[in-house]
Amino acid sequence: MIGEGDKVPALMARLSDGREVNLAAPAAPLVLYFYPKDDTSGCTKEAQDFTALADDFIAAGATVVGVSRDEMNKHDKFIAKYDLKVPLASDADGAISEAFGTWVEKSMYGRKYMGMERSTFLIAGDGRVMKLWRKIKVPGHAEAVLKAVRDR
Repeated sequence: MIGEGDKVPALMARLSDGREVNLAAPAAPLVLYFYPKDDTSGCTKEAQDFTALADDFIAAGATVVGVSRDEMNKHDKFIAKYDLKVPLASDADGAISEAFGTWVEKSMYGRKYMGMERSTFLIAGDGRVMKLWRKIKVPGHAEAVLKAVRDR
């Protein structure tokens, strides 16, 4: 599991806008937020919150990328449906979420299953984790991340 100050493993993420990002050496500080599933209420709200602040993140010199295990075609529909302004990365094979420790055992109504933990990582240009948030609650989260980007 990756913690604050740790170096991110050399992984490439292909984004919905066609770019590829080297997570271990991003061109600018990178906000990598993991979410469970496209087009669900909490995940939609989180994506909309990051979208509402997209220009503020750019002005602060950071890139925001959302990651789930959904396939890219599902991401494309999600982006179009809600006019999202942040790119999404598909982690269909689970390599990214496994490396970051966000693919975890969950429990609902006594049933255990594996799922994505809602987490966010602020990664510096040198590939080190500057700050991380685990098991986050959506309301106010995008604003807290933007504050951390500005305060770095």
